[in-house]
Amino acid sequence: MKFSVLTIFPEMITDYSSQSILKRGQAADVITVSAVNIREFSADTRGTVDDTPYGGGAGMVMKPEPIYKALKSIDAIPFGKVDGLTKVKKIFNGSLKKKTRTVVLSPRGRQFDQKIAQQWSKLDELVLICGRYEGIDQRVVDHMIDEEISVGPYVLAGGELGALTIVEAVSRLVPGVLGNPESLKDESHNHLVDESGVEVEYPQYTRPVDFKGWKVPDVLLSGDHGKIERWRKNK
Repeated sequence: MKFSVLTIFPEMITDYSSQSILKRGQAADVITVSAVNIREFSADTRGTVDDTPYGGGAGMVMKPEPIYKALKSIDAIPFGKVDGLTKVKKIFNGSLKKKTRTVVLSPRGRQFDQKIAQQWSKLDELVLICGRYEGIDQRVVDHMIDEEISVGPYVLAGGELGALTIVEAVSRLVPGVLGNPESLKDESHNHLVDESGVEVEYPQYTRPVDFKGWKVPDVLLSGDHGKIERWRKNK
């Protein structure tokens, strides 16, 4: 699976993705994580990617042209000629049948969760666009992407941390990324659900048995797998 992250801070993406499971997944040729520097598609030598908002207001807005060119450079959206003009055709058709998905990280998008991660892990490519400043020109959202996604009801300086959250959550569900796929079975948010409908995971312990008087529950030392399973479900 391929992840392409459009950003003005590519080092944030490449540095993180060169560690831990993302590093192992790429070394195994199961995933690739690429950072596309939006500034490289600016119309001037300064790499300008923002401008003042029409209608006034504080802050700056990311321009549509550099993002358009960056998406086109990686064939993230199909382009065709219509009456001599370039027309952008949106990928999204209301389903995940198409194997590429282009997303903007946005506080007004639907909230990312494990269910979405599981769906997206079946894609061939996921393209994530990271905003900065006061946001992205609305024409990017209206004409160049499938949807907006939020990683939570709070404000960040930009979309990079959200993009990395999504890349890691989706990657670990791609077969071959984790060293031991069995570790996915009893994870939080996969299938264990409490009485309120919230998915949970049972407590975990390791050596030593007694640390400062805080002891591992006896049932986990019993060797009785039936009792252990019942204890875990109860917890």
